[in-house]
Amino acid sequence: MAGSAIALDDVPSVDIMTELLRRLKCSSKPDKRLILIGPPGSGKGTQSPVIKDEYCLCHLATGDMLRAAVAAKTPLGVKAKEAMDKGELVSDDLVVGIIDEAMKKQSCQKGFILDGFPRTVVQAQKLDEMLQKQGTKIDKVLNFAIDDAVLEERITGRWIHPSSGRTYHTKFAPPKVPGVDDVTGEPLIQRKDDTPAVLKSRLEAFHRQTEPVIDYYGSKGILANLPAEKPPKEVTSEVQKVLSS
Repeated sequence: MAGSAIALDDVPSVDIMTELLRRLKCSSKPDKRLILIGPPGSGKGTQSPVIKDEYCLCHLATGDMLRAAVAAKTPLGVKAKEAMDKGELVSDDLVVGIIDEAMKKQSCQKGFILDGFPRTVVQAQKLDEMLQKQGTKIDKVLNFAIDDAVLEERITGRWIHPSSGRTYHTKFAPPKVPGVDDVTGEPLIQRKDDTPAVLKSRLEAFHRQTEPVIDYYGSKGILANLPAEKPPKEVTSEVQKVLSS
C-alpha cells in the first residue's frame, strides 16, 4: 500500500479533485448499455464521446479491443491473432468473449457503448446470451438513420491536405480555390474510402448485413431511430431525449 500512497502524492491535487468530482457526478448516473448502429459517415464517431462523457460509460470499439487483446497476449487475444495470421475472420464467440472481458474494467462500471458490433443477427443473439449470463441486457440501440444520398454528398465531398490534415468539403467548407489548400496552395487529395465507388460498396455491405440487426432490436422494443442527417448539436439533443426517457 505504501507504494500506491507515494504514487498518489505525485498526482497534482487538481487531477485528484477532477477525478473525485467526475466519480461523484457518475455515481448518480443510471447504468446504460448502448449499441450504436449506422453507416460510415453517419456521425457515430462524433456522438459517442459526448454520450460516453455524459453517462460515464466506456467506449467499446471492437477493432480497438481486438488489437488491444492481441497486444496484451490475453488467451483470447492469442486465439484471435492465430485467426488473423491465417487471414481468417475472428469468430463471433471470440469477439463476444473479448467484449465480456473488456466489460469487467473499472471504466465500464456504469455501462458501455458498443460500436461496430453486432453486425449480424447471429452476433446480436450471442451478445444477448452473454449479457444474460451476467444478469444484464442492452438498454437502447441508437440507429443513426440517414439517407444514402445525403451520406454520399457528405462523404464524397471531403478533401484533405495530406501534410497538415486540414479537411475541406466541396459544399460545406470549400477551400478558397477549388482543389487547393488555403494555407500552402498545395493540391488536396481524397481518401480512398471517400470515393463514390468505395462508399457504394461499403453502404451495400452495411445494408445487407445490418438491416436485419436493426429489425432484430426493433422487435425487442429497444431501438431508437435518430435523424442523423441533422447538424451534430441537434443529433446530440435527440440522443439525450432518447436516453433520458
